[in-house]
Amino acid sequence: MTNKKIAVLGTGANGSCVAADLTRAGLDVTLIDQWPAHVEKMKADGLTINMPQETLQVKVRAEHMCDVCGFNERYDIVLLMVKAFDTRWMTEFIKPYLAEDGLLVGVQNGMTAHDIAEIVGAHRTLGCVVELSSELFDPAIVKRNTAPDHTWFGIGALDPSMKARLPEVREVLALAGKVDFVDDILSAKWMKLIINAMTMGIKGIVNMTAGEIFKVPGMREIMLRAGEESLIVGHELGYKNVAIIGLKPEDIEGTNRLCELMLDKITADVGLGAKVTVLQDHLKGRYSEVDQINGYVADESEKRGLKAPINRAVTEITRRIHAGELKPDPANVTLIEEALRN
Repeated sequence: MTNKKIAVLGTGANGSCVAADLTRAGLDVTLIDQWPAHVEKMKADGLTINMPQETLQVKVRAEHMCDVCGFNERYDIVLLMVKAFDTRWMTEFIKPYLAEDGLLVGVQNGMTAHDIAEIVGAHRTLGCVVELSSELFDPAIVKRNTAPDHTWFGIGALDPSMKARLPEVREVLALAGKVDFVDDILSAKWMKLIINAMTMGIKGIVNMTAGEIFKVPGMREIMLRAGEESLIVGHELGYKNVAIIGLKPEDIEGTNRLCELMLDKITADVGLGAKVTVLQDHLKGRYSEVDQINGYVADESEKRGLKAPINRAVTEITRRIHAGELKPDPANVTLIEEALRN
């Protein structure tokens, strides 16, 4: 097993799950986070990871972000596991602590890979797509909805010269889930953005799980339409249809049901009772990634003379929730429907 020094930067729900798996496997892992109570609880008691079939108790090495300034070591691999909107400043933050031949991997939603490469260099950047569902409300106690055997990572090089470095990261991430090499990692990240556009923002604004939202007449169609809007503008941006989250190329080749296939696959993998990240953010009174997902789709569509009414509506309703004008509630379905009529 690798003897590299590894940092997990951003140990929210997903970051904690991955860090716990790597630590349990005996790797040299440092967890770095900005939530003081979470870090202190991890220092005292380790991480508790509650999964469908078992509970893990893992002692970890956790550090406050404010203490990083005293570090005198450099990391061989940094797994960046913060929200998409925190990517640039967090990458700048950790840059001085990344080894000259180190790798920074954005294990994130959103189209963040080029931002990372711009800061640390393409020669130290690998792209990643992740399917991992988890929840974190209390410090150091995580509910992991997708255990390692249901977790998936796709990793790829932005530059062909970096393909030789992929096995190093696969060796690490394979301790937390299944890992595939992806030739067109940016297209793969767009495919995940489509999935997120169909699920995270919409479930967040109506405060529903998958098991609840699919019982509401018309909601599945709204979710699929959000995906189709995202797929169309993605093609305009030059992204291709790529099989992710365990789907095979033959599953998607020539299909006109790509969004439906991905929606059904993510639902089967994550389950009907999970709270999506955006809903967790709403319940905590925090900013979410909707601007970087549905908002990005709407903005890029409108720049090209395309319409993306579902994604625009989800973005605006989410902003109203963050501003305190609305609460995440099933009644917000009517606001989506009104946006479609206008």
